[in-house]
Amino acid sequence: MRRERLGCSRLKIRWTELTSTYTWQEFSMLEKLLERIARALDKAALPYMIIGGQAVLLYGEPRLTKDIDITLGAGLERLPEVIAAASTAELKLLVDPELFTRQTMVLPCSDAESGIRVDFILSFSPFEQIAISRARPVRMGTTDVKFASLEDLTIHKLIAGRARDLEDVTSILLKNPDTDLSYIRHWLHEFEAATDEPFAERLSAVLKEIG
Repeated sequence: MRRERLGCSRLKIRWTELTSTYTWQEFSMLEKLLERIARALDKAALPYMIIGGQAVLLYGEPRLTKDIDITLGAGLERLPEVIAAASTAELKLLVDPELFTRQTMVLPCSDAESGIRVDFILSFSPFEQIAISRARPVRMGTTDVKFASLEDLTIHKLIAGRARDLEDVTSILLKNPDTDLSYIRHWLHEFEAATDEPFAERLSAVLKEIG
């Protein structure tokens, strides 16, 4: 428990250092938006974790990103609740969810004040369930906003496999030498068995590059 509290404190410190990447106004707007979204999802009892560029800000090299990607531990049967939560968070739907979200499992929204796009990704796979249960809270205002753990974020990035994603993995691993590589390798092998993609090789290549 003490180690967990210390870890969360470090994440909060890391988050507040991002004013070097954003202007204070941008940072404040982003933090208030994340807090608003977290409250709406908690109210709807929708399990979630922040992934993508906003999570990279906590663990890797700070870089400006105007999108928020949120994985929800929910299937299409809870789409009406996701839509209601987006409305509670004062987000505008960018698509017809009955057409787009039921085909793609993504509900794209935007925040009118900041112009930030918010993508809700519906998923209920065994990996996502475990990853969401491992999400790390960062206190914003009066709300805990849950971010993917650095290991689960790394897995997401290695599976995506784009050049930008692999750069993010490099910065994450360089800044976090105590990363649980055995956990990451376990899930990469699980995904390899299902897809025949060389995910573990991508990790090996990154580790070789950083020495």
